[in-house]
Amino acid sequence: MAKPSICFLANSTDTAQQSQDALIERYGQTDAEHADVIVALGGDGFMLQTQLDFMDSGKPVYGMNKGTVGFLMNEYREDDLHARLARALKATIHPLQMVAIDEDGNRHESMAFNEVSLFRQSHQAARLRIVIDGKERMAALSCDGIMVATPQGSTAYNLSAHGPILPLKAPLLALTPVSPFRPRNWRGALLPNTAEVQITVLEPDKRPVNAVADNTEIKSAVEVFIHEDRDKSGILLFDEEHTWEERILDEQFRY
Repeated sequence: MAKPSICFLANSTDTAQQSQDALIERYGQTDAEHADVIVALGGDGFMLQTQLDFMDSGKPVYGMNKGTVGFLMNEYREDDLHARLARALKATIHPLQMVAIDEDGNRHESMAFNEVSLFRQSHQAARLRIVIDGKERMAALSCDGIMVATPQGSTAYNLSAHGPILPLKAPLLALTPVSPFRPRNWRGALLPNTAEVQITVLEPDKRPVNAVADNTEIKSAVEVFIHEDRDKSGILLFDEEHTWEERILDEQFRY
């Protein structure tokens, strides 16, 4: 069987760049357009940005950790890379589509594989109205922010905000508040991945809010629409001895 051609991509850190040079010297380099596999060297953020860059290309992305946490990444090792790729397990992921309307009425569209978040822009707490599938679920939430997270994003900022960890194949989204003040005891909700989420910023002049889709930030958003786009996808590759399911279980039993 022919060995897959590889395109090595790295984030801007010295350690990732040095690793990229070492791997290219050992395995060669194919341009991204003609490569069979993309190997991303960095952290989870770089991995998800690479997924966005190659969304719907059909090219799987295999990450090796040269970042901080690297929950989505495989262990960095230079040996036997072709064998690891041949044994790797695939997981298909779908992005969130964000449509944000700003204070001037401009419409902005962005994709996110991790989460779409809204954050207060000033010292004032945000006040948000939450509508799910056309039905108002919360008239006014006072908080620092709120996010809609995908399963692959559930172990990132969502987890640090005390949101639930979701198995990669779970047909769910996590709706998680950030420092909720009123109602104080609300901890969020699990939504079907078919849900259409609409968040309206109340008192936007007094309590301005920014909307963020992974790395894309929209200033002074007044209304944000979020849904999972099942027509678009990316492909993750995991080492067979350390699958996403194993990582999820391991994370939930940490103490």
